[in-house]
Amino acid sequence: MTGELVGRVRDALRVVIDPELGENIVDLGFVYDIAVEAGAVRITMTATTPGCPATGFLREGAQAAASAVPGVVFADVTMTFDPAWTPDLIEPSIKASLGFAAVN
Repeated sequence: MTGELVGRVRDALRVVIDPELGENIVDLGFVYDIAVEAGAVRITMTATTPGCPATGFLREGAQAAASAVPGVVFADVTMTFDPAWTPDLIEPSIKASLGFAAVN
């Protein structure tokens, strides 16, 4: 059940779109962890940089998206910049569409 709820929360977070990059926060690699205990969801995520003006928007969007998932009684989102986000965290298909060159 816990793994299923984590999966549903992860899917729900895909509606949160980074306004700068135009892709969802899951595929961009912003979501570091989703933990569930007795319906309480704790999400640890990041943004491109600590000074990113969309940080509050992304955090609030993630909290709203997670809260809307059936079975979630509470959602808490913690922003962290450790480790720092890098383009290496982007899903490969999204990375290509954003124009990040593959480095071998």
